[in-house]
Amino acid sequence: MNHLKIDFVSDVSCPWCVIGLRALDQALANVKPDITAELHFQPFELNPHMPLEGQEITEHITQKYGISADQANANRENIRQRGAQAGFKFAMASEPGGGRSRIYNTFDAHRLLHWAETVSPDKQKALKEALFAAYFTNGQSPASHEVLLRVVGQVGLDVATAKVVLSSNQYADEVRAQEHFYTGQGIRSVPAVIINSRHLVSGAQPVEVFENALRQIAAAG
Repeated sequence: MNHLKIDFVSDVSCPWCVIGLRALDQALANVKPDITAELHFQPFELNPHMPLEGQEITEHITQKYGISADQANANRENIRQRGAQAGFKFAMASEPGGGRSRIYNTFDAHRLLHWAETVSPDKQKALKEALFAAYFTNGQSPASHEVLLRVVGQVGLDVATAKVVLSSNQYADEVRAQEHFYTGQGIRSVPAVIINSRHLVSGAQPVEVFENALRQIAAAG
């Protein structure tokens, strides 16, 4: 049996990271029991200078990428369909009680993810997935401490400890150091999946691409 270490570099406000993680999870399921993996979520901020109140999503995307509102809406529809195929709901802003309508700052979410990893990798993954759902399915702000603490409780992590983390600068230096490390390694977009600290698979690849990479890397030893 081969055991791999996988660093999943991503942001909780990155829709393609949701799709990529779903594909990677399926690939890992397909290669068991011959290949197992330890998954670690590493921080990457798509918008590190975003204020806490965020920015309206279409305004942000058209400004950042130089595309039209129609193109931005078409991209979101493509993401919604890809998510549905992967079993994840990207709610539309027009849906009652759902849909993301703004882009938010995610630094505090990354601090909590770093803390969750000190508890266990499984808890970190559960928190990551719950943060994805809070933002993309329920339209909740990952910059809101109220939202973050509620999600922490949902996945069985200690809310009191999380509150201490959020009310301080705890893990800020560690998160920034990790961000600088990966950008220093040339990571400019996410998801970036790094296997055994050497092999990079970029983007939300199909299941078969991840599966082939896992098998090839495991076979190479």
